[in-house]
Amino acid sequence: MSDDPETARQIAELAADDRPLLILDVDDVVLEFIRPFPHFLKSRGFGLTLASFRLTGNIAETASGRLIEQPEVTALLGDFFDAQADWQSVTDGAEQALASLGDRAEIVLLTAMPHRHRAARRAHLDALGLPYPLLTTEMAKGPAVAKLRGKKGRPVAFVDDQPANLISARNSVADAHLFHLMADNSLRAYLPPMPDDIVSVEDWREAAPKIASALGL
Repeated sequence: MSDDPETARQIAELAADDRPLLILDVDDVVLEFIRPFPHFLKSRGFGLTLASFRLTGNIAETASGRLIEQPEVTALLGDFFDAQADWQSVTDGAEQALASLGDRAEIVLLTAMPHRHRAARRAHLDALGLPYPLLTTEMAKGPAVAKLRGKKGRPVAFVDDQPANLISARNSVADAHLFHLMADNSLRAYLPPMPDDIVSVEDWREAAPKIASALGL
């Protein structure tokens, strides 16, 4: 599993920090995604029908009913992320939870998105009062989690809505504390059961004390 060199460059820019580490996904963990995205699609003449836990195969052109293929999905996602400030708000409870953890832990946001959207997302997070460092990656998240932790073996917790990202983190950092949090819990129905070593949390109110305990805060 290889590193994303641009992600590694972004990590190298961070100030040294030896506090316990909390790494957070952004979409559907810190910012709403799956609730606003259908409204964005509707404005572009598309509709989302979630019949499985993925976008490709579930987005149709409203006028024709044609299901769109991966390249069109990618292009629409790009347009959405360009305009994210118009659509994405903070997930319920995230701001308070991060404020309560941020004085005792290093908090870093790790988002899987094309690097070209990083500046727009950075500006949007700042406008929302979420000043935590933002890293983008176009590759697996596990190597970035390992690189962020560093050599000291400090406690690390990672929160994501995508099981594959949590498993990637486990493969790179065997003792990471993993939390599965989804802004829209109705989507859990489309997922297989979580592995035993991944803690499923309903919302930030449940997540915050469990993260604090895992990190020894």
